[in-house]
Amino acid sequence: MEGVETFPSAGRRTGPHKRSSKNALARRDGRAPAIAVIIPCHNEELSIGRVVAAFGSALPDAAVYVFDNNSTDRTIEIARAAGAKVRSESLQGKGHVVRRAFADVEADIYLLVDGDETYDAASAPAMIDLLLARGLDMVTAKRIPKAGTAYRRGHRFGNRLLTGIVQAVFEKRVSDMLSGYRVFSRRFVKSFPALSAGFETETEFTVHALELNMPLGEIETPYNERAPGSTSKLRTWRDGLLILRAIVLLVKEERPLAFFTLCANLLLLAGLGLGLPVVLDFMRDGLVPRLPTAMLAMGMVLLAFLSLTCGLILDSVSRGRREMKRLAYLANAAVGE
Repeated sequence: MEGVETFPSAGRRTGPHKRSSKNALARRDGRAPAIAVIIPCHNEELSIGRVVAAFGSALPDAAVYVFDNNSTDRTIEIARAAGAKVRSESLQGKGHVVRRAFADVEADIYLLVDGDETYDAASAPAMIDLLLARGLDMVTAKRIPKAGTAYRRGHRFGNRLLTGIVQAVFEKRVSDMLSGYRVFSRRFVKSFPALSAGFETETEFTVHALELNMPLGEIETPYNERAPGSTSKLRTWRDGLLILRAIVLLVKEERPLAFFTLCANLLLLAGLGLGLPVVLDFMRDGLVPRLPTAMLAMGMVLLAFLSLTCGLILDSVSRGRREMKRLAYLANAAVGE
């Protein structure tokens, strides 16, 4: 895969990950990196205690934050007892939690993981090592299911389909776009607009990184089944359609010329399909027997050219927005600087 650092399963790496992560940054500025583990949660009392403990053990010097999202069970109580710093976000949805966490938490390196115990905490040091060693801005955990039921067939198909759409429109640099386990640089976090409300935020992560040509990496990590009695918050069809809608909106915002050119071509083809028979009738008989059809065809052709004009104008606007995001990205020091 071009332009992305991809490594085999983190479980096969050996060595003192914590020490190597600290030294990778200390070589440049003489201090250890400030690492923040961010865990969005909604009713995860069955697993959150073990998740906090696991990441606290894997990254002893990291600050572990649990951002509760209107839980009605004992998630807050258990997370606090496990040693996490608990924050709350009242707007429902993972995207809202990510926006709040990225705005409030200050660190050099950010690790984002779900609170359902499906992701392997032992892989965290290797992900951070890769970020530091290669000077990356985002490292994604590529999920490798440990059991057949860990990664449901519908979710796997949806991930491949949606990832394929993004790869076709943008770049083929991410193979598991919907992974909820990632490590970010401060540059990424503080330039990320966080406009999504729900699970679409993972798509927004990917498009943001691709649009700014950020250096990316992936590591294969084990993907576990949820704890017995725990249920997934991801609704296959509803959230899948929301993610697809988010992709369409991101294409419109980031690739307006391509988006509106496609719309223009569809309108032009429809207009020609409706208008051509009317033109042939006129050339044969000198009459326009289907005047409403002729008016509709003319309107579609006009809309096609209007769509193309909008695409040209918005392409310049998009370029300006991209330049502003790039400046916001460059306003923060690179990892290790």
